[in-house]
Amino acid sequence: MNKNKFALTPPMGWNSYDYYDTTVNEEQVKANADYMAEHLKEFGWQYIVVDIEWYAHGAGSQRDRYQYIPFSKLEMDEFGRLFPDPERFPSSVGGAGFKPLADYVHGLGLKFGIHIMRGIPRIAAHNHMPVKGTKVTADVIANPSSICGWNPDMYGVRDMAEGQAYYDSLLELYARWGVDFIKCDDICNTNIYPHNPYSGRHEIEMLAKAIEKCGREVVLSLSPGPALIDKAWHYETYANMWRITDDFWDDWRLLKDMFRRCELWQKHVSEGCYPDCDMLPLGCLGKGFGGERTTNFTLTEQRTMMTLWCIFGSPLMIGAELTKLDEDTLEVLTNRRILAMLTPDCEPAQLWLDEKKAVWKACNEKVGSKYVALFNLSEEEAELSIELAAAEIEDGRHLTELWTGEGAEVTEGVLHVKVPAHGCAVYGTV
Repeated sequence: MNKNKFALTPPMGWNSYDYYDTTVNEEQVKANADYMAEHLKEFGWQYIVVDIEWYAHGAGSQRDRYQYIPFSKLEMDEFGRLFPDPERFPSSVGGAGFKPLADYVHGLGLKFGIHIMRGIPRIAAHNHMPVKGTKVTADVIANPSSICGWNPDMYGVRDMAEGQAYYDSLLELYARWGVDFIKCDDICNTNIYPHNPYSGRHEIEMLAKAIEKCGREVVLSLSPGPALIDKAWHYETYANMWRITDDFWDDWRLLKDMFRRCELWQKHVSEGCYPDCDMLPLGCLGKGFGGERTTNFTLTEQRTMMTLWCIFGSPLMIGAELTKLDEDTLEVLTNRRILAMLTPDCEPAQLWLDEKKAVWKACNEKVGSKYVALFNLSEEEAELSIELAAAEIEDGRHLTELWTGEGAEVTEGVLHVKVPAHGCAVYGTV
């Protein structure tokens, strides 16, 4: 069973988490969708994703104590299926759910996505709420021994026919709303159980089967990481995206470590199947975490991140508040030469990695483009070089640096370039 034909290139979009945490509301989602439609859509950006706890009343109101309030009121229907909090999403009242908001996003020519947690709401199990399409109640399918270590909302679902029926009912609902993208959390790596970090395996399969049945093309993204390399075939069979890291933030140490992670997963990028480096923490971040701030990444580091994500083939999800993007950040996100690498037709390979530098190559045989990227991972400017033959590039006269548009300095088949600390130079035969 391969469900991976819903995203023929890595998904590109915006996710509410890095700026809003648990607090995003309908007006804010629409504002970011409006911005994407006007400024980013033409470059391939299309998904608007509402992240965690859209169903929780009072989410974020106790942020000094809890990120996720224990035993808070959750909005749900009679079958234990979560619905948007009507105070933050007023168009959802009367059983409309996310359909009005999804319709708005679709009206802009974009796609709509939501975050969900693995499992069934604990309160549905405690109250013995019916499971739609079955003769059992939620307590029968809920597994109280399967929980999330950092979010108190859900129990895992048991591997049984009625458990599948619950997931089927979710996707029936989401398809009716017009959901195009699901980010399911606490499932890629159930890290509360170090002896069994893939304990959500059967629930991944249930979600994939439910998507197949629902009659709508829905991209399935799995979080959090790090994904388990020995389960790569399973991720590839049942999902479109899977996180190869825990939450990624604007910390150079995390970005530097991503070169190691990408090397581990570089052979597993294919059409509809994307190891996920996580969101791009650019621009304005952190409002829901206690105070708005500007990313800690320098412009040089932002270009390094964007280059690695694209040449590797990771999905791109912007974490910033889009309405506050500055011109430099917008240019990073809309460089067509860089974005052209973001296709599974470009087969990536890391040629070199040590503490001071990394070198990647990629080749898109369908269009005849070849790329080579040199990354300076050190703390000082450095001259980096690579024999073009190692990148399978025959003639350096046709190379263009994708960020500056300048030509390449090639001597006797060797590319030489000065690269700032934490920076990169990426060349293509374009």
